[in-house]
Amino acid sequence: MSASPPPAHREAEEALVRAIGPWTLGANAVNLTVGAGIFALPAVVAAILGPAAVVAYLACGALVLLVLACFAEVGSQVTRSGGAVAYIDEAIGPMAGFIAWVVFALAYSAASDAAIAHVLMDALATGVPALSGGVPRALGFALLFGGLAAVNVRGVRQGARVAVAATVAKLLPLLLLVAVGVFAVQAENLAWTGWPTLEQLGAGTLLLFFAFGGVESALTPSGEIRDPARTVPRAVLGATGAIVLLYLALQFVAQGVLGSELAEGSTAPLADLAQRLAGAGGRSVVVACTAVAVFGVLAADMIGSPRAFLAASESGMLPRALSRVHPRFHTPWIAIITFASMTLLLALSGGFKALAVLASMALLLVYLGVCLAALKLRYSRPRPPGSFRAPGGPTVGLLASAAVVWVLAQSTRRETVAMAAVLALSVLYYFLRQNAASRSVTHG
Repeated sequence: MSASPPPAHREAEEALVRAIGPWTLGANAVNLTVGAGIFALPAVVAAILGPAAVVAYLACGALVLLVLACFAEVGSQVTRSGGAVAYIDEAIGPMAGFIAWVVFALAYSAASDAAIAHVLMDALATGVPALSGGVPRALGFALLFGGLAAVNVRGVRQGARVAVAATVAKLLPLLLLVAVGVFAVQAENLAWTGWPTLEQLGAGTLLLFFAFGGVESALTPSGEIRDPARTVPRAVLGATGAIVLLYLALQFVAQGVLGSELAEGSTAPLADLAQRLAGAGGRSVVVACTAVAVFGVLAADMIGSPRAFLAASESGMLPRALSRVHPRFHTPWIAIITFASMTLLLALSGGFKALAVLASMALLLVYLGVCLAALKLRYSRPRPPGSFRAPGGPTVGLLASAAVVWVLAQSTRRETVAMAAVLALSVLYYFLRQNAASRSVTHG
């Protein structure tokens, strides 16, 4: 984790083929974002805001567009691989880059995987009620993450096949729900009794951020994006617009068809919607698609996230053991088992909502870092020819930063203390590791 990549890293970056265009990048952003969260969140957000939940989607969408304008500005200038972490590292410095890595890889990736594992168990519990809680649910989590770790330890090719097979037909059932459900919407179910309070809006927006995470992950292979000055802005802003419209349509149809039932605590609101529209068969299809979508996300992340541990280990910021490669399967087996174990512990420690809030807070902190990186680069070095600049001077960056801070302020004291502890431990670990490395060089 250094502000500029070492020579070997630069050579590797130069060897990459810049083949990712705007359509490919945008489609990947949509695929990474539209995941398990949207299958569960309509009910949770409706419980906070009722029919006014659409306001939180609009607020969240507007904030995400502001933040991604900062992503587009930085991404059109910083073209090495790494996405948000690389942007923060290069613009603000190596310590900020390491903290961003910890927050993104641990507090976001692991927590979000743990949260959507609850969605998977809730879907499976419709057929196997014992998975609703207690020891059977805990054993289900252990089997899930243990199985994914075992598959990925045996080889990345096997893991990739599982991920591809599990992501089939994710968007189709959602689009069908909107297309069919719009004709069953009842106007009285959409009636507002009044505007939501600022506190309600903040709580709903904080939670919804969980469903909007993913666009930034599509930027991780920055070194392989063709003409990033044009591709990044078009892809991320276009994809975000499409995602906001899809989420709004799903919330509108679910609220319009189910009415007050939507806010009554269902763990599978879109399955309830499908049952209302198409009977038990429709519910079964959506439950199956939910399970497939969740498993696909988990399988894909079990490929990528452990490799982030491997990279950090090879850079000297994490223990060397995490970069060990299995002698037979040639995979980072310790990193895979470590990530799977951390995710399992998080899944056992809390329910969907608590984990989703933790993941949202982590993602917001990374977003804040990118907003600050955009402001820093704007005034610390010349603008590269042809790079994207958000309109209005520093206005977008300042507005996005202020909005992120406001949403973060909606978290509870317990959540804030937990995240502050993660940040403090990250800083402490960084200095201890740097000090150990300095002593090693001195005595060497």
